[in-house]
Amino acid sequence: MISASKLKSVDFYRKIPRDLTEASLSGAGLSIIAAVAMMFLFGMELSNYLTVSTLTSIIVDRSSDGEFLLMDFNISFPALSCEFASVDVSDVLGTNRLNITKTVRKFSIDPNLIPTGAEFHSRPIPKVSKHGDDSEEEYADGSDSLTAEDFEKYAHQYSILVVNFFAPWCYWSNRLKPSWARAAKIIKERYDPKIDGRILLGKVDCTREGELCRRHHIQGYPSIRIFMKGSDVKENHGHHEHESYYGERDTDSLVAAMETLVASIPRYSSNMALADESNHSVETAKRPAPLTSGCRIEGFVRVKKVPGTLVISAHSGSHSFDPSQINVSHVISQFSFGKKLSQRMLFEVKRLTPYLGGSHDQLMGRSYIINHDHANANVTIEHYLQVVKTEIVSRRYSQELKLLEEYEYTAHSSLVHSVYVPVAKFHFEPSPMQVLVTEVPKSFSHFVTNVCAIIGGVFTVAGILDSVLHTTLRLVKKIDLGKQF
Repeated sequence: MISASKLKSVDFYRKIPRDLTEASLSGAGLSIIAAVAMMFLFGMELSNYLTVSTLTSIIVDRSSDGEFLLMDFNISFPALSCEFASVDVSDVLGTNRLNITKTVRKFSIDPNLIPTGAEFHSRPIPKVSKHGDDSEEEYADGSDSLTAEDFEKYAHQYSILVVNFFAPWCYWSNRLKPSWARAAKIIKERYDPKIDGRILLGKVDCTREGELCRRHHIQGYPSIRIFMKGSDVKENHGHHEHESYYGERDTDSLVAAMETLVASIPRYSSNMALADESNHSVETAKRPAPLTSGCRIEGFVRVKKVPGTLVISAHSGSHSFDPSQINVSHVISQFSFGKKLSQRMLFEVKRLTPYLGGSHDQLMGRSYIINHDHANANVTIEHYLQVVKTEIVSRRYSQELKLLEEYEYTAHSSLVHSVYVPVAKFHFEPSPMQVLVTEVPKSFSHFVTNVCAIIGGVFTVAGILDSVLHTTLRLVKKIDLGKQF
């Protein structure tokens, strides 16, 4: 066995007898300062250890969501009717999707962006294949021309007032003109307005009666509206409740549709109602007319990760539009890419990098309102979005853990004057690179080493200062006593 005397010889910390040491005021002051310095430096080291350290790098996009990108949006158009609002997507690879309805919802809104009813047109609008009569025979016009002054009188005089809102320059209006005139003449002969009084077919020239057409939110020509007496009552914000007709436009189809409408009104003479299947076909061709001239469009679309364009515009295969009357002013409530971030994810983003997460919805809350006058007519609003993916990973517990993925983008907008129908365009360009933010945890052993270095270093420096101060004071006393060195 090793004796106690031999074991004491390896003692690094040999003790000096207490009666051989001397305490001083200067030493006490330095000890207090050293203790405070140790505590302060220990607190700073602990704070640094607990602070998240990140490493940012740029790498080739290694997305786990494949070649498609989710685009989520909520945009309000105070002057674009839901009746013709269309969401289209195209890209540089030739993809061209028109009038997306499966993942897009539309709601009528007033000029103050307040919703005025339920979802607009939950079912697809029937496609018109017959835009008029093929024959070029001469015809007599049986429809009455209506003005703003006599419109209300006719609407209250007849149980059913069907109005063709048209424009003389419109191709589709001119296709409809002969069949509308013939249908109006036939209906007049069968249901004499002076005797029967249940139905009347009229027409309104929107180039002359602009205010009347705006009052009924006419944005495409021709627009056929069905006003039912008793339901056409001003209730919400002074709006009229009526229906739009989207059925076939040849004479036979128009007459069949009108007779079906009349069949629902009590009559005193012979009944000329059609069969049940005709009622069904006419019902599918009717939709509630827009209560306001505004529309909120919300939903999402999946696009390929290549440069492309999302276009929101007034679109129809059987209507014409006056570019000077279309206003695509809009307010963006949401426009983001990728999956929507939860509150927990947003907290994680801010915890890791305070400056991250502020550009995933760069357009949110922005307004692009045009005061529609002669100088501001035919204005297209374009947005240029450059999208980059950001991925945050953590390397805690000796393993790599993916915390979240998000897409951020920059946005630049401009107003463009054009001779074509104005649209709202969102040009998006996904980047082939991505930002990788890695959380780098600090080593606990490194923390312990630094703490030991702080304690030992401060203790040693304080000891040196105490020795120098003590020696200096002794020299000063000797000089005061007149002793030689």
